[in-house]
Amino acid sequence: MPAELQFSGSDSSPEAMRSSVAGLALAAASWCARQGWPVHPLAPGSKAPAANCRQCRTSPHRPADCGCLSAGRWCHGFHAATLDQNRIQQWWGQHPQFGIGVSCGPAGLLVIDIDAHASQPPTRDRILPGIPIADHVDLTGLANGFHTFAVLAALRGKPSPAEDETTLRVRTPSGGMHVWYRVTDNRRWQSSVGSSTGRALAWQVDIRAHGSYIIAPGTITSRGTYSVFGEARIPAPLPTWLAQELERTGHQPATHVPAPRAVPPRAQQAVSAAGGGRDRTERTVAAVLAPVEACAQVASGAGFSDALNRAAFTLGGLIAGGRLPHAESVQALKTAAIEARPGQERRIDQIISSGLTAGLEKPLDISGRRP
Repeated sequence: MPAELQFSGSDSSPEAMRSSVAGLALAAASWCARQGWPVHPLAPGSKAPAANCRQCRTSPHRPADCGCLSAGRWCHGFHAATLDQNRIQQWWGQHPQFGIGVSCGPAGLLVIDIDAHASQPPTRDRILPGIPIADHVDLTGLANGFHTFAVLAALRGKPSPAEDETTLRVRTPSGGMHVWYRVTDNRRWQSSVGSSTGRALAWQVDIRAHGSYIIAPGTITSRGTYSVFGEARIPAPLPTWLAQELERTGHQPATHVPAPRAVPPRAQQAVSAAGGGRDRTERTVAAVLAPVEACAQVASGAGFSDALNRAAFTLGGLIAGGRLPHAESVQALKTAAIEARPGQERRIDQIISSGLTAGLEKPLDISGRRP
């Protein structure tokens, strides 16, 4: 980390402090790029990417087909990440309030995101996926990702990465930790969420790799600052035992061509029951939106972000396959999401844009086959 990330000098006036803060983001973004880590702007005070331009928000399309980056804009989150110092000077010089995201895959990084959220542990089979935990084992006190990761490391006879003083570690405002490692081979490690029922390393332990980004040290959000912890400033190579655990839990892409993505069962059932035409379209959309609408039954949680992202992804595939109308389907999704989480319109727009963009790249027919 650059020395500029700490205030210096005797002038502590509000004007001097604002000037110092304004220079921090630019200095940190430039430093990251010099390490070979492509960076992109985060919305002021937020962990989310800076908003797309109006055209990209209203007309979803593949990032590869977008002309915004060549025009100097930052649309599509980590897809816009760059090493270009001139562009970095332009973005953070003009918008010093932006945070900094690092696109993990192109940077050759794998970052372990250890959460410390206060929540009830899941069933035993999901605490350490693929490792049975017998009923007689007392799990009293197991409350977060620091605990589950320590258990996994202990089972392998290794210290927890949270205690790894050889690599860059970053404390998060919520009390968690990001442990940064370098990928030293050509493997394209896949990202995951620790609470997922699919690919996951441990409960409350997320993996940030290809297809995701990590928040750079020094970034300030409304909840606090992402601060370097310990003396190390550079990521160490990914430990062999961790690579083996990531292989075991499916964090490498399949070596074969994946089967066509299927329409969710609820959508297939609804379509089968429909008679066709507009009624069939309405039933299909309703089935896809059902998990999002169900989140309205609780004030928070319930996997809302995941449910909304999956719905947007599925609708994108059906729209691309010519099975659903674009504008009406997206509007129905936005309406359902806002009713479930009023007051979160900006977050909702970002999730829908991301999921829809990905879905549009994978057209679906109504039986789950690519046309």
